[in-house]
Amino acid sequence: MIIKISNLRDGVHNYVFDEPIKEIGIEDFFLGNVLAEIELNKSNNQIVLNATLKLNAHFDCDRCNINCTTNITTSYQMVYLFGKEPVESDSINVIYLPLDADKIKLDDDVKDFALLSIPMKKLCKDDCKGLCLKCGKNLNEGNCSCDKSEIDDRWLPLVDLKNKINTN
Repeated sequence: MIIKISNLRDGVHNYVFDEPIKEIGIEDFFLGNVLAEIELNKSNNQIVLNATLKLNAHFDCDRCNINCTTNITTSYQMVYLFGKEPVESDSINVIYLPLDADKIKLDDDVKDFALLSIPMKKLCKDDCKGLCLKCGKNLNEGNCSCDKSEIDDRWLPLVDLKNKINTN
């Protein structure tokens, strides 16, 4: 994904890219294409890029371990400044371009922000019930016949604490 910026007039410019995931190198987590909607606002000495990415992710659910596919939408903003990079720069969303730069390559940024959009807890659905801790049955498919009244000995101190709080 490359945007030519040479001879680009000041103002807002919109771009849409629909690229295969394989070209970006994130096929381990995503499938199909990445749709990138780009709004580029160019002024005299800077370019502000606002991007919205739409992807299809595939993963195993963290609760029930089934393979599932979900749609992910994420947005990010990058600022491109023309000139030399200062010695101390701590902003990761600011990139310095040489004065004679003629294009902006988006592949690395799209890859980075797509990977950051993967949820910490991957669920097949928000109300996933997970697996039974005793027999391993997927509780989304129905209840199991395990005895739920038996309490693990490790939780007894907390049960005692709960009972003390409830009696006060």
